[in-house]
Amino acid sequence: MSMQQSESMVSRRWVVKIGSSLITNNGTGLDRKAIGEWVAQLVGLQKQGIEVVLVSSGAVAEGVARLGLKSRPKEVHLQQAAAAVGQMGLIQTYETSFQQYGVHTAQVLLTHDDLAHRRRYLNARSTLTGLVEMGVVPVINENDTVATAELCFGDNDSLGALVSNLLGADTLVILTDQKGLYEADPRTQPDAPLVTEAMADDRRLLAMAGGSGSLGRGGMATKITAARLAARSGARTIIASGREDDVLLRLAAGESIGTLLLPKKQPMAARKQWLAGQLKVKGQLTIDAGAEKVLRESGRSLLPVGVVAVLGHFDRGEVVACVNETGQEIARGLVNYNSREAEQLARQPSRMIEKLLGYAGDPEMIHRDNMVITDI
Repeated sequence: MSMQQSESMVSRRWVVKIGSSLITNNGTGLDRKAIGEWVAQLVGLQKQGIEVVLVSSGAVAEGVARLGLKSRPKEVHLQQAAAAVGQMGLIQTYETSFQQYGVHTAQVLLTHDDLAHRRRYLNARSTLTGLVEMGVVPVINENDTVATAELCFGDNDSLGALVSNLLGADTLVILTDQKGLYEADPRTQPDAPLVTEAMADDRRLLAMAGGSGSLGRGGMATKITAARLAARSGARTIIASGREDDVLLRLAAGESIGTLLLPKKQPMAARKQWLAGQLKVKGQLTIDAGAEKVLRESGRSLLPVGVVAVLGHFDRGEVVACVNETGQEIARGLVNYNSREAEQLARQPSRMIEKLLGYAGDPEMIHRDNMVITDI
């Protein structure tokens, strides 16, 4: 029995992400027949006792088709307008399809900013958990109408991974128009072998990933990044073709389809999963070689003496990245001082904090409980 087979039998919560090129049949409008087939499979997973969450792209691409535009607009406000138009048809189609089986759906629109705030993150987790426990299928999409930079994060791949972290899902399935990850771009090297199984943190994977199509924003690279994010909560990721017959049901039965990317480490504590999933940081602390070694090998707190430079403007309690002197990110965490104070404390021993700032603050720049190593 393969690893994919053995793990599929114990999977109980799946996040399924479907890309825009599939949803809109490469931009010709919503492919209602294909959507109906995926919905039937998702209902089939529910009947097997698997809780399902759907992350669906396609709002912008459907809006482009409805509005008669020749291509995805580059202007953000026109992308947002297309998203507003397309989201109407997208949700209506899902609701109609699921209701044929007596299954209720719930529209959930999120931005990465929603998941960057701890309280809103916890609220979203409670709501989504309640929905899946009642047998409702949440249909999640980015709130493209109000998002700005979020439109550039990728074709909902990273959102799918963050939802997997949020809900503690054991499986993230990314359905795309490719059969999986190839060792080289199959468009230029038709004989390139398919990667059937690998560890999500294998650094060679990003080198294998190519660019993206014209309708969605996500290429294979965003899917590899998503798999790395999902792995932080112990989830495996499967990248497979959404055009394979009964692909979800066959995966649930243990069939090897597409590319399986496995987590290497035990799931992080919930708070550290949230920290690791932050796609934006407020600032940056450059640390010396000694501090880097302590963080990597001992899991200890970052002290002011190990900080050599401070970049950006941030307040106490905001998420900052810790990079080494070559610029490589090592960790991120909740900083105990604002950027002005951090600049004053850089390279200084903790005993000097009260003298430099005029008050006795925390001895750590970032406490180990509020830090996660990100260079996996």
